Amino acid sequence: MTKLTHLDEQGAARMVDVSDKAASEREATAEAVIVLSNEAFAAVASGGAPKGDVLAAARIAGIMAAKKTPELIPLCHSIALTKAEIAFEMLAGDNAIRILATAKTTARTGVEMEALTAASIAALTIYDMTKALDKSAVIESVRLLAKSGGKSGSYTAPSRSPSKTIKNSRSGESGGGRAKPATPIGDPRPRGETAGRREAFRAFMVSRRLRATEWAKAAGVPAAQIYAFLTGRLRALPPDVAGRLARAAQVRIEDMFR
Repeated sequence: MTKLTHLDEQGAARMVDVSDKAASEREATAEAVIVLSNEAFAAVASGGAPKGDVLAAARIAGIMAAKKTPELIPLCHSIALTKAEIAFEMLAGDNAIRILATAKTTARTGVEMEALTAASIAALTIYDMTKALDKSAVIESVRLLAKSGGKSGSYTAPSRSPSKTIKNSRSGESGGGRAKPATPIGDPRPRGETAGRREAFRAFMVSRRLRATEWAKAAGVPAAQIYAFLTGRLRALPPDVAGRLARAAQVRIEDMFR
């Protein structure tokens, strides 16, 4: 049985003495997944959440958390980080955001806890930024993906589909605005072009600071149409909806998709 290094011979908690270890380059990557409602996910994707740019705030929070890890986890060593990075993957089919946190150092001990803490706090920040829209958001799948360096060498977590984990964890849910597998509405354009138009539409909303609910109200269209397009449930906005949105924004229809 592997001995727990954070316990002494009497079973009391201790900080491990790493004085005799050689400093080496170490890196770790962790992930966290947060599942949101349709409305909250679309608000994050469009930049229209009530508190502002959700992902920007979560990125800074994650980086700060990595640097504060020894203050949060009692037996962690204070180490000088040479890298702390947060990236996001929008899982539109599941209304979920996958957070990838990477920490790097040259030290006598590893950075797994820094990466895990960064991913966790970034997820909590997303919850805080969107709780006005969705108090039932679920944070799940916080885990170490990979680490390198040190005496124990490299580690890579077993491959696992985030989508499968999310669907399994929600199997008992009924309603609540959670994502379900979508059947795309017909659109003659190739999928790549449709995705490009969706990203251009999202960028247009962010650049004009347009919030889906307010813009839809001004245009006299259902906000659900905007949310469905942003999250991939609708492959194209109906022509009449696109026309009304363009008039409300005082632009041409094609300007919204450039």
